[in-house]
Amino acid sequence: MYLVSACLVGINCRYDGKNSENKIVAELVKQGKAIPVCPEQLGGLPTPRASCEIVMDEKGNIKILTKEEKDCTNEFAKGAEETLKIAKSNGIKKAILKSKSPSCGCGFIYDGTFSGNLIEGKGLTAELLIKNGIEVFTENDLEK
Repeated sequence: MYLVSACLVGINCRYDGKNSENKIVAELVKQGKAIPVCPEQLGGLPTPRASCEIVMDEKGNIKILTKEEKDCTNEFAKGAEETLKIAKSNGIKKAILKSKSPSCGCGFIYDGTFSGNLIEGKGLTAELLIKNGIEVFTENDLEK
């Protein structure tokens, strides 16, 4: 059983109200082999919502902010915790998450400048899942 980003299944839960459907991931759910989650919705954020990126403050603390500098860190952290609960309660050991996302990204995320630049890193949910022994992939890994 996999845990998968709901937007990859075709559920309109991205920040812009759209989805990022991936046929392979959607098929896993149809076959009963995956459970879709949206950490941002689980954290209480609406859809659509302002785009967010991970930003490091002057003290080295990570925050998740909108371009207008609204702090959404608590919602992202709550969503990560709720996602972990779902994974643990279902004995899930692998996740396929949306690349570049401040929640789900793994490998590369946006750099916090809202300029489209990518840096090495992980989203809050991906990081928490990995710390708890869950192997995380992105939809890009499926193409390899």
